[in-house]
Amino acid sequence: MHVTSEQAAAAIQAAITKANEIGNKSCIAVVDSGANLKGFHRMDGAWVGSIDVAIKKAHTAVFFAMPTGQLGKLSQPGQSLYGIEVSNHGLISFPGGLPIVDTEGVMIGAIGVSGSTVEDDEQVAKAGVKPVGVSDLPKHPWRT
Repeated sequence: MHVTSEQAAAAIQAAITKANEIGNKSCIAVVDSGANLKGFHRMDGAWVGSIDVAIKKAHTAVFFAMPTGQLGKLSQPGQSLYGIEVSNHGLISFPGGLPIVDTEGVMIGAIGVSGSTVEDDEQVAKAGVKPVGVSDLPKHPWRT
């Protein structure tokens, strides 16, 4: 199952609305469950460097089926996934990337947001997920 074009557009529009509400200029990427780009929007005034970061946040969230901030906790020095950021042509391990999970608990894609603080990026990403699904996958023993 993959996020549809209509769902990607709805996610992006909801994220844009939230970014405008909190005064951010964001880049927003939505990928399907195969990590293929389904939709992208760069708000006027958003940093050019945030284009790649938003896409990589979405890729990271779908590759590992978890929020990028959660992966970040596991990839700190001394942790089991230290150094993982250099895999898969570069990953992002700080907040702003979230899986998109349908009502049956199936991951159908992910959203990545970049352009402000990681706290603001996460807030915008959460708003983007809402019209499409949820960001929480069923719990597995290895997920923290």
